[in-house]
Amino acid sequence: MPMCATPFLAGVAVAATALAGRYGIQAWQAFKARPPRPKIKKFYEGGFQPTMTKREAALILGIRENVPAEKVKEAHRKVMVANHPDAGGSHFLASKINEAKDVMLGKTKGSGSPF
Repeated sequence: MPMCATPFLAGVAVAATALAGRYGIQAWQAFKARPPRPKIKKFYEGGFQPTMTKREAALILGIRENVPAEKVKEAHRKVMVANHPDAGGSHFLASKINEAKDVMLGKTKGSGSPF
Protein backbone atom coordinates (compact mmCIF):
# COMPACT_ATOMS: atom_id res chain seq x y z
CA MET A 1 0.00 0.00 0.00
CA PRO A 2 2.76 2.52 0.69
CA MET A 3 4.02 2.11 -2.89
CA CYS A 4 0.69 3.31 -4.37
CA ALA A 5 0.36 6.19 -1.91
CA THR A 6 3.53 7.96 -3.04
CA PRO A 7 2.39 8.73 -6.64
CA PHE A 8 -1.06 9.67 -5.34
CA LEU A 9 0.40 12.15 -2.82
CA ALA A 10 2.69 13.55 -5.48
CA GLY A 11 -0.31 14.09 -7.76
CA VAL A 12 -2.26 15.81 -4.99
CA ALA A 13 0.73 18.07 -4.31
CA VAL A 14 1.05 18.98 -7.99
CA ALA A 15 -2.70 19.69 -8.22
CA ALA A 16 -2.62 21.84 -5.09
CA THR A 17 0.36 23.79 -6.43
CA ALA A 18 -1.39 24.34 -9.78
CA LEU A 19 -4.58 25.57 -8.07
CA ALA A 20 -2.62 27.89 -5.80
CA GLY A 21 -0.73 29.27 -8.80
CA ARG A 22 -3.97 29.81 -10.71
CA TYR A 23 -5.53 31.60 -7.74
CA GLY A 24 -2.40 33.74 -7.36
CA ILE A 25 -2.47 34.78 -11.02
CA GLN A 26 -6.18 35.67 -10.81
CA ALA A 27 -5.60 37.69 -7.64
CA TRP A 28 -2.67 39.56 -9.24
CA GLN A 29 -4.71 40.39 -12.36
CA ALA A 30 -7.59 41.65 -10.21
CA PHE A 31 -5.14 43.76 -8.19
CA LYS A 32 -3.63 45.31 -11.32
CA ALA A 33 -7.07 45.98 -12.89
CA ARG A 34 -8.46 47.93 -9.95
CA PRO A 35 -8.69 51.69 -10.44
CA PRO A 36 -5.93 53.76 -8.84
CA ARG A 37 -6.86 55.53 -5.63
CA PRO A 38 -6.20 59.25 -5.75
CA LYS A 39 -3.63 60.50 -3.30
CA ILE A 40 -5.37 63.72 -2.35
CA LYS A 41 -6.50 64.94 1.00
CA LYS A 42 -10.01 64.29 2.12
CA PHE A 43 -11.95 67.50 1.94
CA TYR A 44 -13.88 69.06 4.78
CA GLU A 45 -17.46 67.84 4.77
CA GLY A 46 -20.04 70.49 5.48
CA GLY A 47 -21.13 73.91 4.32
CA PHE A 48 -19.80 77.35 5.04
CA GLN A 49 -20.43 79.07 8.37
CA PRO A 50 -22.46 82.31 8.35
CA THR A 51 -19.43 84.30 9.58
CA MET A 52 -16.07 82.93 8.49
CA THR A 53 -13.69 82.02 11.29
CA LYS A 54 -9.93 81.74 11.06
CA ARG A 55 -10.24 77.95 11.31
CA GLU A 56 -12.65 77.81 8.36
CA ALA A 57 -10.44 80.17 6.35
CA ALA A 58 -7.44 77.92 6.97
CA LEU A 59 -9.45 74.87 5.86
CA ILE A 60 -10.50 76.63 2.64
CA LEU A 61 -6.93 77.60 1.79
CA GLY A 62 -5.47 74.26 2.91
CA ILE A 63 -3.05 75.76 5.43
CA ARG A 64 -2.61 75.94 9.19
CA GLU A 65 -4.08 78.79 11.19
CA ASN A 66 -0.75 80.31 12.23
CA VAL A 67 1.22 80.58 8.98
CA PRO A 68 3.00 83.74 7.81
CA ALA A 69 1.28 86.13 5.39
CA GLU A 70 3.58 85.00 2.59
CA LYS A 71 2.28 81.40 2.84
CA VAL A 72 -1.32 82.66 2.99
CA LYS A 73 -0.85 84.57 -0.27
CA GLU A 74 0.83 81.57 -1.91
CA ALA A 75 -1.98 79.22 -0.84
CA HIS A 76 -4.61 81.74 -1.97
CA ARG A 77 -3.01 81.94 -5.40
CA LYS A 78 -2.96 78.14 -5.82
CA VAL A 79 -6.57 77.69 -4.74
CA MET A 80 -7.77 80.67 -6.77
CA VAL A 81 -6.05 79.48 -9.95
CA ALA A 82 -7.89 76.16 -9.62
CA ASN A 83 -11.28 77.79 -8.91
CA HIS A 84 -11.22 81.08 -10.81
CA PRO A 85 -14.51 82.00 -12.54
CA ASP A 86 -12.69 82.79 -15.81
CA ALA A 87 -11.42 79.20 -15.86
CA GLY A 88 -14.84 77.65 -15.25
CA GLY A 89 -14.93 78.03 -11.47
CA SER A 90 -17.76 79.35 -9.35
CA HIS A 91 -18.14 83.04 -8.46
CA PHE A 92 -19.37 81.98 -5.02
CA LEU A 93 -16.30 79.83 -4.33
CA ALA A 94 -14.01 82.58 -5.60
CA SER A 95 -15.62 85.03 -3.18
CA LYS A 96 -15.19 82.56 -0.30
CA ILE A 97 -11.53 82.01 -1.23
CA ASN A 98 -10.94 85.78 -1.26
CA GLU A 99 -12.77 86.12 2.05
CA ALA A 100 -10.61 83.34 3.53
CA LYS A 101 -7.46 85.22 2.46
CA ASP A 102 -8.75 88.42 4.04
CA VAL A 103 -9.61 86.66 7.31
CA MET A 104 -6.19 84.99 7.47
CA LEU A 105 -4.42 88.30 6.80
CA GLY A 106 -6.58 90.10 9.37
CA LYS A 107 -8.09 92.50 6.84
CA THR A 108 -11.65 91.67 7.88
CA LYS A 109 -13.42 90.00 10.73
CA GLY A 110 -15.31 87.60 8.45
CA SER A 111 -18.12 89.91 7.40
CA GLY A 112 -19.72 87.26 5.23
CA SER A 113 -20.11 86.65 1.53
CA PRO A 114 -22.04 89.01 -0.75
CA PHE A 115 -23.94 85.97 -2.08
